[in-house]
Amino acid sequence: VLSIRNASKTFGQRRALDDVSLDVRKGEMIALIGPSGSGKSTLLRSISALQTIDPGPGVIMAFDGPVQENGKIAPSVRRTRTRIGMIFQQFNLVGRLSLFTNVALGSLGRIGFWRGALGLWPAETKQAAMTALHRFGVAENAAQRANTLSGGQQQRGAIARALVQKAKIILADEPVASLDPVSARRVMEILRELNEQDGLTVIVTLHQVDYALRYCKRVVALKAGRVVYDGPAGGLTRDGLTDIYGPEFEDVFWEGAPQ
Repeated sequence: VLSIRNASKTFGQRRALDDVSLDVRKGEMIALIGPSGSGKSTLLRSISALQTIDPGPGVIMAFDGPVQENGKIAPSVRRTRTRIGMIFQQFNLVGRLSLFTNVALGSLGRIGFWRGALGLWPAETKQAAMTALHRFGVAENAAQRANTLSGGQQQRGAIARALVQKAKIILADEPVASLDPVSARRVMEILRELNEQDGLTVIVTLHQVDYALRYCKRVVALKAGRVVYDGPAGGLTRDGLTDIYGPEFEDVFWEGAPQ
């Protein structure tokens, strides 16, 4: 469902992505790991066409159609974006709107902007929004302003919005970085549930390596913008992780890490 070939992205003198190539099969759940500044978020933003890659041979394809190539966003990208849900570290909900409205906004790609702006939600959207909120345990907060909710509640709302969007791929950029351990675990369980039960393809960037190994069967590690590991989670050894993160990684290695 995704194919990335020779993608690079430069910010000034810094190469955030350096000739990255990656294939993602339908129904995979992949963790993107690596040190801060390794290119994880840049890669997700490039896949979703929130930013362009450098001009040149780089190509990003989704669902057999182009997202961008040669540093230009494809004209047909809007149709592709409706099938890709993006979840951010800071939730990206509209704080003054209710949680229900934020979730219903996921349907804008199908019903049109003005109808959504006026709150003229079709019955299908209303049903889908409440079903998603109930599924993720926040239906009782549907009428509450988003900015009054906890981080975990907001993030579950953001995932519900992607479900209402009918996304087939979910890109989650550090979705648990701002959450307490209990909320973080719940969000990761929801993403795994969507992968295993709904068949959605999930790519999630994580600083918590233990979460990557626990919830994802495949791990892709970036370092200085390059792919340095792509394989099963069980194939990551203690020495391999130290090579990715540096010798200081040993000092913060969690109990029960791979040997």
